[in-house]
Amino acid sequence: MNTRHIYSWGWKALLVGTIGFASCSYYTQKRPLKLYSQTIEKGLSYDAAIVPGYPFDGQAWDTLVKARVLWAVHLYHKGIVRNIIFSGGAVHTPYVEAQVMGRYAEALGIPAKHIYYETRAEHSTENIYYSYLLAQQEGFKSVALCTDPIQSILLKRFTSRRFGTPVAHLPFVRSVLESVHITDPKIDTAGLKVDNFIPLKSRESRWQSIRGTMGSGIDWNGQRVLPPL
Repeated sequence: MNTRHIYSWGWKALLVGTIGFASCSYYTQKRPLKLYSQTIEKGLSYDAAIVPGYPFDGQAWDTLVKARVLWAVHLYHKGIVRNIIFSGGAVHTPYVEAQVMGRYAEALGIPAKHIYYETRAEHSTENIYYSYLLAQQEGFKSVALCTDPIQSILLKRFTSRRFGTPVAHLPFVRSVLESVHITDPKIDTAGLKVDNFIPLKSRESRWQSIRGTMGSGIDWNGQRVLPPL
């Protein structure tokens, strides 16, 4: 199955709306490198990386999710993040996105005890929200969003307004990933699928999906800002 055809309509709409600036080299190359360089220069580190999911077709990981996972693994080995929270449920395919990413991360050498799973999120804003709640539950005090440069920009305003503890941004740097030894591990997909799966496109209209991507499905329980970690 081609993951391009199962990508959420809400995310497509946002991508189309931001293609003009997202393709700019500042957002896709200079900003990620600047954030990464500042992190190293200042000796910053985080209790956990938040890595949003992406659909898995049961055959091989998509190029985008591969980059996200490899980036999180790189940051872990560099000591910049101490744990990794993979986020994403079975949204567009029967495979639970967080668990698929976690299995790849284990195959790439991340100890299972440093991998955490958030499996409720169906939209990018929910990836952050539910992962933040998980970080609170686990006693983490600092988190960083580790994803691709475009998603990082799209979520910047959201992460800066609704969380008592700032969610740092560390989008992947293509030039750094190119220098990393990349392997394509084979994973056992047994147990990664949900039964009686219904894809998101059959449960939400296009407009509902767009609103979900903007965070309409999140229950803030009357809070404008979640408490600090």
